[in-house]
Amino acid sequence: MSEYRTEKDSLGEVQVPADALYGAQTQRAVINFPVSGMKPYPAFVWSQAVIKRAAAEVNRDLGLLDVKLAEAIIAAADEVIAGKLAAHFVVDPFQAGAGTSHNMNLNEVIANRASQILGFELADAKKPVSPNDHVNMAQSTNDTIPTAIRLGCLWRLPELIAAIDDLADALESKAAEFDDVVKSGRTHLQDAVPVRLGQEFGAYALAVRNDLERIETASNRLRRLGIGGTATGSGLNAHPEYHQRMIAKLSEITGHELRSSGNLFESMQNMGDAADFSASMRALCITLVRVANDFRMLSSGPTTGIDEIRLPAVQPGSSIMPGKVNPVLAEMLNMVCFHVQGNDLAVSLATQAGQLELNVMMPIIAHNLFESMHVLIGAINAFTTTCVVGITANREKAFGWLAKNPILVTALNPVIGYLNGAAVAKESMATGKSIREVVVEKGLLEGDKVDELLDVRAMTEGGIMAGGGGGG
Repeated sequence: MSEYRTEKDSLGEVQVPADALYGAQTQRAVINFPVSGMKPYPAFVWSQAVIKRAAAEVNRDLGLLDVKLAEAIIAAADEVIAGKLAAHFVVDPFQAGAGTSHNMNLNEVIANRASQILGFELADAKKPVSPNDHVNMAQSTNDTIPTAIRLGCLWRLPELIAAIDDLADALESKAAEFDDVVKSGRTHLQDAVPVRLGQEFGAYALAVRNDLERIETASNRLRRLGIGGTATGSGLNAHPEYHQRMIAKLSEITGHELRSSGNLFESMQNMGDAADFSASMRALCITLVRVANDFRMLSSGPTTGIDEIRLPAVQPGSSIMPGKVNPVLAEMLNMVCFHVQGNDLAVSLATQAGQLELNVMMPIIAHNLFESMHVLIGAINAFTTTCVVGITANREKAFGWLAKNPILVTALNPVIGYLNGAAVAKESMATGKSIREVVVEKGLLEGDKVDELLDVRAMTEGGIMAGGGGGG
């Protein structure tokens, strides 16, 4: 058996691996773009296959596509959707503009597989299913790729939401567990008035939930589709009912509530919704980096650092220093977030690079969005299950730092005044004496009154500690 078969496209004949389901245009892309060695993300293949399946049904129902051919295309597309033909999607993410190579990879694989289903061999010159005339009927790269980007993001959205929600739940659980741990607050990385460790973790949880809300809001705009605009938005070569029927069919197949963009020209010119969704993931990463950095700082040491929390020890931290354990999950999360923020920059640059009726930079927008979702889902899940749920509080160390904090004098301001308070704090820092000792020695307050006002738990509840309003 020959290792290759001959396939034809508009430029002529091409030698294609004999058992490959793809055809001439895909093979040209493999030859022309040996860039990264990467393959398309499953989300991109799945979403494009969903479009091909829906189009076959709609065109069949409109009487434009032979029923027998349509059924074969639908069956082949279903195999792609199920992930059975993954090895045949081989186009590098860095490819020809707009994503024509990716679109044709799907068209050719589905067409050849459909022909097989109808009883024809791959090398048969009279294969009945055409990748262009049948699989790509009423479509263009220019409307299918932006639609596939939206559908692919929505496909993985539940996983991303679940990962973020689980992280917020874990942080909220730690907030409740650590509610009794009163510790020194720190602003500008300097001593500040007391907070509870539970309050810190509760703030982390809410910040993550706020980012989740941003992602859900941005994802809602991905539901507006411009499928049916074909080449420029005019809908040339598509039935007048095709657009609305495709919205309904894609909603049915994917289970998502999809809607028309309202302007098919805008749908191909503008990738703003994709950029918005990317930016919402960037905002999440900004929060996650801050949280991870706090974890690294609060667990620093342990003997020479803050050491107010202990992260789970999951692996040795050094090849030369015995016993060293590092905050590896927080470090991993940082690296992932830096990568996603870099992806977002590429998405924003690619979005603004659109010209006239089309944005030809869609392949990199698609790749970076799917990659960002993929690595965030994995990283957040690992960070939650392997780090956050196992964090413990070092209550002794937290209280020890708090006891040395001269800024506790802030609670005495309403009684002794700001300037006296500043003098007390300076003397405490210079001598190592406690705030109570200095205040009593200066005759500013009696010891019992100082003890009453320096109720550190009450300080974390707010209010005025001395007269006029409560603080618990």
